[in-house]
Amino acid sequence: MAKTGAILVVEDEDAIRLTLRDYLKKLGYTVFVASDGTGAIQQLLDNDIEVIISDYRMSVFGGHYWIKFLERYCSDKKIIIASGYLQPGFSIPFQTLRKPFDYADLAKLIEEALVARN
Repeated sequence: MAKTGAILVVEDEDAIRLTLRDYLKKLGYTVFVASDGTGAIQQLLDNDIEVIISDYRMSVFGGHYWIKFLERYCSDKKIIIASGYLQPGFSIPFQTLRKPFDYADLAKLIEEALVARN
């Protein structure tokens, strides 16, 4: 049975993006993917996304401007930023996960976010 809550995975590394997609689908989630911020905007326009899991550093529309976009236009969604480049004290207004992370830890954050929304 499918879980409630569509998830958008935004990650420019193919192996990470596709592995994470497959993992979350096995947990029963509806999962959409994008390789950069531009593709993510297309997915957001076409689908009812509740949770966004995004890399911070991407070559096309990533980093600071991507965070500003998410903050301004996606405040109704749960957002988790994953990166190996975030330094302690680096201010991001969303939940962060430092890469590499355990997929089970991410799954727990997603479940908590969806429960909190209902």
